[in-house]
Amino acid sequence: MIFVTDAYGQTIHTSSDWSGLTGQPVEESLGRGWINCVHPDDRLIVERTFEKALSRISEFSIRYRLVDAYGNYRWVGAGGVPSIGPPDYTFIGYLGSLTEIANGAIDELQAYGNVERFVPPPTHPTTIATDHLDQIADYLILAHALIEDDGAKSALPGLRFALFEVGRALAARADAERKPN
Repeated sequence: MIFVTDAYGQTIHTSSDWSGLTGQPVEESLGRGWINCVHPDDRLIVERTFEKALSRISEFSIRYRLVDAYGNYRWVGAGGVPSIGPPDYTFIGYLGSLTEIANGAIDELQAYGNVERFVPPPTHPTTIATDHLDQIADYLILAHALIEDDGAKSALPGLRFALFEVGRALAARADAERKPN
């Protein structure tokens, strides 16, 4: 599932798959409304990690429990990469993804947050993006992580521009969906 934030960390787009997993309407997930679906014991880790990444304009990775539409908790991995826009390489927000790791409570897992490289976890069948633009964002985020690991850093400027354009398209679509006819 894909999400987009603005430069202040407010969520401006959440893929429609969010509602299918959590039962929370997309409109309620915007801003910081999505935090209401995070397990109460994991919220502090999630909030601190996100705020730290935002203050540094850094990539981030977080693992936590998310309540599903039936009131059960599922382990998810989420993270994002900064979106930098023209003309002067200004930070405009995050393009991120969320993937289910495990269904239910698993004693071996613990919530954590890292402000560093974001490498998305393998896709889980319940969190595969169904929207084409969300799928493109998912692949670009994964490509970003792979390029950093493989040392093809000369490809990063073009990839970051592609991430910017996809994030901008998602944000524009979200704006259009919120405006009444």
